[in-house]
Amino acid sequence: MSRIGKMPIAVPAGVDVTIGADNVITVKGPKGTLTKPMHKDMIIKLEGAEIIVNRPSEAKEHKSLHGLTRTLVNNMVVGVTEGYEKTLEINGVGYRCAKQGNKLTLNLGYSHPVEMEDGADYTLESPNPNTIIVKGIDKQIVGEIAAKIREKRPPEPYKGKGIKYADEVIRRKEGKTGAKK
Repeated sequence: MSRIGKMPIAVPAGVDVTIGADNVITVKGPKGTLTKPMHKDMIIKLEGAEIIVNRPSEAKEHKSLHGLTRTLVNNMVVGVTEGYEKTLEINGVGYRCAKQGNKLTLNLGYSHPVEMEDGADYTLESPNPNTIIVKGIDKQIVGEIAAKIREKRPPEPYKGKGIKYADEVIRRKEGKTGAKK
């Protein structure tokens, strides 16, 4: 039995969960609304203030979908109540970011500034010139946008210059020694 899949999901007050046909789940909360289709074979029930996910059989496919489905539904409930955020740090001389309106401008050592705009599902914030915060209610979109920002200038292993996640550790390499034989 899946340890994650068999745990019930607590639905907090103020959150409305609707399970439609073909397992299309809609979660409405104080931060917004999320809709996601789940696998049609999984059994998803709303019992009181809890969501319970069961699998129809012990087939390998159903076993692997059990924990996944429960986690996706839980991420939706957490997203509409608390939201998600990822923090990125910019390291390097002259590397910085600035937020003007809904546009984030990144100066990353290229001949041109890189510009990114807020989307419908996420917002970009820059509390200081070396920090970017991506906020949203959909965990997948927040992670995807953070990865796209990091992709603009990934951290390099010699000086650590570039954009990295706040909790990421960059393995540093030793530079050239300069000794010739």
